[in-house]
Amino acid sequence: MKIAIYSRVLHKSDLAEIQELFNCIFKYKAEPIVFEEYYILLKNIIQFKGKVATFSSHSDIKGVADCMISVGGDGTLLDTITYIRNSGIPIVGINVGRLGFLANTGRDDIEATVKAITNKAYTIDYRTLIHVDSNMPIFGEVNYGLNEFSIHKKDSSSMITIHTYINGELLNSYWADGLIIATPTGSTGYNLSCGGPIIFPSSENFVITPIAPHNLNVRPIIVSDQSILSFEIEGRNESFLCTLDSRYEAIDNSYQLAVRKENFKVGLLRINDINFLETLRTKLMWGADKRN
Repeated sequence: MKIAIYSRVLHKSDLAEIQELFNCIFKYKAEPIVFEEYYILLKNIIQFKGKVATFSSHSDIKGVADCMISVGGDGTLLDTITYIRNSGIPIVGINVGRLGFLANTGRDDIEATVKAITNKAYTIDYRTLIHVDSNMPIFGEVNYGLNEFSIHKKDSSSMITIHTYINGELLNSYWADGLIIATPTGSTGYNLSCGGPIIFPSSENFVITPIAPHNLNVRPIIVSDQSILSFEIEGRNESFLCTLDSRYEAIDNSYQLAVRKENFKVGLLRINDINFLETLRTKLMWGADKRN
């Protein structure tokens, strides 16, 4: 079995867990394929008890890796989408970051996780991706994300107007700081912090959430993910910002943007009985009574 390992940074406080991860990979007779830039950070610090391969692109692991382990927080796991793409490689996140809602494997569960992967004793939860289309190139070859697509004002205190259409029919002209279109997976992220609802991962929906809208009667709305959402942007400033998960690009009002459901899904690997509801309660303190 070959396990791809991805991370962005290396903190000294995480060295013990990273060493344990590689020890367990070799213990259970798996072969690590490490993101090249991460391997450069590790090679003089971590002791490798076997052969280590590296990867730097999607093509290096497609058809080769059996799964991907993300070492970090939720942002690190979101980055793996640019390498996984449509390869079908499932992802599991070991949380050495902060909240770890998606990367929900704790520091104490590293060996159990590697053992479960090598024994194929896991469940795969398939998650919807959001795809961005534009009349001009945007986000390169990976114009899709797991959490959300958003449009923001840029370099101006003035609000922007985002004319939003569902299948070509006007939904609303949002006068706001921006607009979020989140998948069910992304509903617990930026969308939630802006007052949007939580959607179950299996729901076939998107949620449209305005960011600081001028009209207080404008609220988030849930729409079918079979819809095509398109946007026209106006503002005093001709430059705007759009994001796709943790990636961003500057655009102007000549861009015609649309989002839809991607035609493939990504698999998040789960190695224990912790489901979505349990994660809500433990990570977001859902329904917690502080009086006890």
